[in-house]
Amino acid sequence: MSEEKNNQEEVVEEETQEEEKEEKKEEEKKQDGAEGINAIAILSYLGILVLVPLLAAKEDEFAQYHAKQWLVLLIVAVIGMFVGAVPIIGWLLIPFISLGTIILAIMGIINVLKKEKKELPIIGKYAKQFKI
Repeated sequence: MSEEKNNQEEVVEEETQEEEKEEKKEEEKKQDGAEGINAIAILSYLGILVLVPLLAAKEDEFAQYHAKQWLVLLIVAVIGMFVGAVPIIGWLLIPFISLGTIILAIMGIINVLKKEKKELPIIGKYAKQFKI
């Protein structure tokens, strides 16, 4: 009886150790994957590279969220360029629009590095309306 009990305990111990090893491997994979996703999400804020998360990471909600944030920011920047073409008023506004766009892009990159899905000030609420 006692030998049987010892054998059962050994088997249970081995199974527990195997499960712990598998859990560690899965956790390492998740961490590696999260770093890759962060890199993809950062690409969202680097101009035309927004296409990478939009096309390559369709299943990743985090990358898609930040890609949508950048698309709204891009639309604001394009509108700002048209406003900048207006004599005098546009010429006065374009430096502020450009600076604001750069600051918001930096804020977006910081949010990605912090792994936060935080809306960009002023324009972030419009990103939710994009259906991609």
